[in-house]
Amino acid sequence: MTQKNILITGCSSGIGLDVARGLQMQGWRVFATARSAEDVAALQAQGFIDALQLNVDDSHSIRTALDEVLQRSGGTLHALFNNAGYGQPGAVEDISRQAMRQQFETNLFGAWELMNAVLPVMRRQGHGRILFNSSVLGFAAMKYRGAYNASKYAMEGLCDTLRLELAGSGIFVSLIEPGPIESRFRPNALQKFLQNVDIQGSVHRDSYEKQLQRLKKEGHAAPFTLPGTAVLAKVEQALAAAHPAARYRVTTPTHVFWYLKRLLPTRWLDWVLNKAA
Repeated sequence: MTQKNILITGCSSGIGLDVARGLQMQGWRVFATARSAEDVAALQAQGFIDALQLNVDDSHSIRTALDEVLQRSGGTLHALFNNAGYGQPGAVEDISRQAMRQQFETNLFGAWELMNAVLPVMRRQGHGRILFNSSVLGFAAMKYRGAYNASKYAMEGLCDTLRLELAGSGIFVSLIEPGPIESRFRPNALQKFLQNVDIQGSVHRDSYEKQLQRLKKEGHAAPFTLPGTAVLAKVEQALAAAHPAARYRVTTPTHVFWYLKRLLPTRWLDWVLNKAA
């Protein structure tokens, strides 16, 4: 039986690394990618022979990396996991156009461009799996996360449309929707918060102090936090199922908010989301 292969973005740490490691242990040929050469070297040191540099913000990097993957794989690609991304904290009114644009470049446009580059390969071979790492914040909005919310809401709409357009092609699209997961998400978000938001000059200054405490907190900042292997389990399901689901929810908060959004009036849901922020 031919070994299956998968391209994963954002493997330097967290979910991407855990999924890459888990699938490789199960016999998948994993093309684990990361933005920087240093992170690629670290992946190679951990046993990822096919670690490659791929910056989803850079079209040339996307084309170069995919060309290398296809050269090594003989022109086939069974699956793609669009995982790379980060969170830009801050009130919507405090996010600059440039910061919002960068949030979309990394979280959405890069994944969209890579997906479009992969689709002709999967169409030629008549099968494929495309997974997008979304979030509970892809369908449940929370304050001070507007840029991230917007990028993930857009991702969900893109995938819903893509799923309809690929019907009957043998290519399946699934969204992975994690809640709180052990990763470097908070330290990375803190860096973007300090870099792009005028915290002291904002009308939200007092509320930002609470956000800073959450982002700087050691250990788990949210209840029901799970390890990255919880996401791995859902990725495995999506890859193994004959007819994968459109969405795979991970962690208790994701399941709770999925049902609350369908059961509660908007005013009541807003109250719950304000309390949870």
